[in-house]
Amino acid sequence: MPLPDTMFCAQQIHIPPELPDILKQFTKAAIRTQPADLLQWSAGYFLALSRGDPLPIKDRVEMPMATQKTDTGLTQGLLKVLHKQCSHKPEVSLVDLEHRWRTLCLPMERLRALLQLDPCRGSIEWLKFLALACSTLGGSLNSAMKHFCEILTTDPEGGPARIPFDTFCYIYRYLSRLDSDVSAQETESYLDTLRDNVKNGMIGLSDFFVPQRSAL
Repeated sequence: MPLPDTMFCAQQIHIPPELPDILKQFTKAAIRTQPADLLQWSAGYFLALSRGDPLPIKDRVEMPMATQKTDTGLTQGLLKVLHKQCSHKPEVSLVDLEHRWRTLCLPMERLRALLQLDPCRGSIEWLKFLALACSTLGGSLNSAMKHFCEILTTDPEGGPARIPFDTFCYIYRYLSRLDSDVSAQETESYLDTLRDNVKNGMIGLSDFFVPQRSAL
């Protein structure tokens, strides 16, 4: 015979005191991040929470940009999340990168396509991977550098988005080497023109990026 349903009174049910706040923060994070697969993202969220790792949460709600080359679901906000999770070490293992990529519900074929741009084994330098990912968000090298600066900067959102000029040069050279249309001479000539804009070893968006105006 089936067991009878057990009835509990309110006094017998123990609710952990931290549970309401955990659920509240989880709900806010899910609304802000808008994951494509809530269950998959939730598993990664609570795993990170239990380990004390950076959580897979966007800073704010955002919409995919129309300038993306393909509809990959990848946005600057998601790259910021990955940066928070992976930038604590110079290199990130491909296993860890794949796990964090899946948690954000991004297509694995897109990750494999990015890694094919600069094949590696076992791990990849984080800043290089970030640069590769930024290159898919815009249609030009300067657009990729804009996204890179906005992710890497410690300036407040909407500020000059400054990063060390040495880092800018390192990544710009890296991306330009992967572009057969850009010669090494052109790269060095361009970087030389930027040096006059460098202040205290830092470069910001206004020093190299001019937004295109829409036609009237």
